[in-house]
Amino acid sequence: MSEDLFGGGVDAAAGAVAAVGTTGGSLSDADRPGLPLAVRMRPRTLDEVVGQGHLLAPGSPLRRLAAGEPMSVFLWGPPGTGKTTIASVVSRQSGSKFVEVSAVTAGVKEVRAVLDQARRDLARGERTVLFVDEVHRFSKTQQDVLLPAVENRLVTLVAATTENPSFSVISPLLSRSLLLTLKPLTDADVSGLLDRALVDARGLAGASTLDDDARNTLLRLAGGDARRALTYLEESAAGAAATGSAVITTDVVERAVDRAAIRYDRDGDQHYDVISAFIKSVRGSDVQASLHYLARMLGAGEDPRFVARRLIILASEDIGMADPTALTTAVAAAEAVAMIGMPEGRITLAHATIALALAPKSNAVVAAIGAASADVAAGRVGLVPPHLRDAHYAGAKTYGHGQGYRYAHDEPHGIAAQQYLPDELVDATYYVPTDHGNEAAVAARLARIEERLGRSASRAAR
Repeated sequence: MSEDLFGGGVDAAAGAVAAVGTTGGSLSDADRPGLPLAVRMRPRTLDEVVGQGHLLAPGSPLRRLAAGEPMSVFLWGPPGTGKTTIASVVSRQSGSKFVEVSAVTAGVKEVRAVLDQARRDLARGERTVLFVDEVHRFSKTQQDVLLPAVENRLVTLVAATTENPSFSVISPLLSRSLLLTLKPLTDADVSGLLDRALVDARGLAGASTLDDDARNTLLRLAGGDARRALTYLEESAAGAAATGSAVITTDVVERAVDRAAIRYDRDGDQHYDVISAFIKSVRGSDVQASLHYLARMLGAGEDPRFVARRLIILASEDIGMADPTALTTAVAAAEAVAMIGMPEGRITLAHATIALALAPKSNAVVAAIGAASADVAAGRVGLVPPHLRDAHYAGAKTYGHGQGYRYAHDEPHGIAAQQYLPDELVDATYYVPTDHGNEAAVAARLARIEERLGRSASRAAR
C-alpha cells in the first residue's frame, strides 16, 4: 500500500498487482459510505491537491500529463505529500486506466503481466497510467522490464519514491522520465485540509468543530502527513461524539490517538528549548537524555534534516579532533536521512546521536579558529614570507618569490623547518589540543612538529 497523501491505492492480489478497470482508478469509490475519512477526502482534481503549487502551474508537466500528454515522471518526496493521489488524479483527468504496482511485493512476472495487459488495452485505444509505489525498492532487473514500455510509451509511468532516484533508479529509466520533487506539507497546508474535512459533505459535514488547541495538537502529531492528520481527526470526532459533544478538544485528540500530546512547538520557545537541551545533552555525553530529546523532536514532526545539520555542527564544535570520525558520522547521517527519509531515518539519527554523545569532547578547534579570526579582524595579518609566495609567473624571481623555499617532501619526516607565519605573527599559537581521546595523540605529534619547526611547543594560546 502507498505511504502517500490519502494513500490506499488498490490492494493487489497474487503479487500485489492490481488494475482498476475504471478511469477513476483508486479514487473511483471514494464517495462510498463507510470508507475512512482520509480515503473519502482524496482530491478529485489537481486543483484540490495542496502544498505542491510549484508543480501545478499552468503548462506544468503534471497539468500536461493530466491533459493526456504521454510522458513518464518520478515523484520524489516524503510520505504524506501526495504521490499516490497525484498519480490517481492524473489517470482520472486524462481518461486513462489506473494500475498500481507495489515494488514491495511485485516481481518481474507481475510487472510483465501488467505491461502485457496495457499493450492489449492500448490496441483498443485505452491508455494506462502505471503507478509504481516505492520504486526505489525495485531491483535493476525489474526496472529493466519497465524500460521498453517507457521508451515506447506503452504506458504512462508515474513512479513514487521517498529516496533520491539518482541513487536508486537506473540511469536509462531516469533519463527518459521527468523528476518532480514534492515538498513537505506545511502546517498551513494540513490545517487547510482539516478545515475542508470538517465541512465537506464527503467528510464530517459540519458535525464537529475543532478548537484551536486541538488543531495545534493535531498538526504536531501529524508531522506534515495529511493522511495521518485526517485519520486522527476522524478518530477524534468519533471520540467527541461518544461523549455527546460536537467540539474536538486537545484531551479528545490525545485519547483518540492513544498517546499524550508532545509539549513541543516547532515555531515557539519549546522548539528552541528542546533542540538546546538535545545539543547540550550530546555535548555533556548523556546518551539517555540525548535520545529522549531526539525522540521528542522527531515525534513532534521536527524536520529530521534540521536535527542532522545540528549534529554536523556539534561534531566540529564540541568534538573536533578528539574524535575526527565524528564529523564523518554526522555528515553520513545527514546524507542517509536525505536519501531514505522517515521513519527509517530516525534510526540513522539515533546512531549518530549515540556515537557523538559517547565521543570524547574538545572545543580546541573552535578556540583555534576563533583566535586566528580575532587576529585577522584586528588587522594582524602581515606580509606572506617571500619564500612562500607564488613563483609560477614571469618575473617572480626578480622579486625573490620562492627563493629559499624548502619542499616538505624532500625533508626528513616530511617536515620542512622554515618560517610560515608572517613576521608580525611568528610566535602566534592558535590550536592547543586537549588530552581528550584522539587529541592526546594529536598533542604529542604537534609537540614533535613544533620542535622540528624550531618553535616552542609550550606556547600558550592567545
